[in-house]
Amino acid sequence: MSEALAMETMSAEETKRIGARLGQALQPGDVLALCGPLGSGKTVLVQGLARGLGTNPGVLVTSPSFVILHEYPGRLPLYHFDFYRLGKEREVHELGFEEYFDGDGVCAVEWADKFPGLFGARTLWLEFQRSDESQRRIGFRPGEDLRGLRWPKMAKAIQG
Repeated sequence: MSEALAMETMSAEETKRIGARLGQALQPGDVLALCGPLGSGKTVLVQGLARGLGTNPGVLVTSPSFVILHEYPGRLPLYHFDFYRLGKEREVHELGFEEYFDGDGVCAVEWADKFPGLFGARTLWLEFQRSDESQRRIGFRPGEDLRGLRWPKMAKAIQG
């Protein structure tokens, strides 16, 4: 993945902080495509996103692997998808995901790389790599429609 930005994190809390900063910069209709192996920090970053989007701190943000979608209210609703258990793109369409992607909230999709054709030019792609138990590398690549005015502001927020 060629990225516009890469960040290294040394702890789960650091990954959450990046997610929280990014969450504060997001707008309705933003879509984040999270890619990377199991245990690479995707759900941890989404926990930070929830924090940045104003989700109640008492709400437990977990991977929706078995239910496919979790919804979290906040300043903007967070729609947290997990495509890990889906085998065919048709299954995603049957979920009615398009309504969420064009909706009033933010979508974060784990295992988005299983069905890359579903994601448009307004998608921010995040690639997670795990170096060891605590160290992660997160690459950020904006879709074509984010590269104008939005991406510099998002990148600045991510970097703190």
